[in-house]
Amino acid sequence: MRGEWKTKMKACGELLAVFTKIGPSTFGGGYAMMPVIEREIVGKRQWLDEAEMATMMSLAGSAPGGVAVNSAAFVGYRKAGIAGAIASVAGITLPALVFVIALSAAYMLYGSNPKLDAAMKGIHGAVIALIVLAAYRMAKAAVIDKTTAGVAIATVLLQVILKINPIYIIAAGLFAGMAIVKGKELLGRRTNMDKMPSRPSPQELFAPEYYI
Repeated sequence: MRGEWKTKMKACGELLAVFTKIGPSTFGGGYAMMPVIEREIVGKRQWLDEAEMATMMSLAGSAPGGVAVNSAAFVGYRKAGIAGAIASVAGITLPALVFVIALSAAYMLYGSNPKLDAAMKGIHGAVIALIVLAAYRMAKAAVIDKTTAGVAIATVLLQVILKINPIYIIAAGLFAGMAIVKGKELLGRRTNMDKMPSRPSPQELFAPEYYI
């Protein structure tokens, strides 16, 4: 029991350190942080594989709250249960809080300085690139056939033209996906998902026995 406690505390410390390292990349919001999270979690430490990362991003983007914070909670819970989730969320939010306070103070004092304004414009460009990269990687995992491509395009058009609340679009996508797959099954057609490597369901990812 004591050994398990030490192992969990060690895991929590590692999660806190990793997400504190990720936290300073908070410029531009959660989706701009996803390439950094993927590099640390999938590339360096293999805590998740690419299929699990895609599932996590879908869950984190659909759930209430910031996508980066949701992702941190997901990984932390996967690694060390509730304590791990708390450590991960603390790690990813504390640097952001410090940066926001420091930048707000600097902007109030030096907001009219042309050099600061130029620096902010440079950050804007970098943030756009990070968001585009995150979108590209999500598209690689999510757009697997003509149907999913159509859903993705329709979603963009609904947002740009009609400016529908994202919550309604996510809900519509959920039911549209189930209806499309069911309809193909009734017609005797197979979907490309049948040919993809098996990935854990959200229920499996959150099941305690999956983490052991």
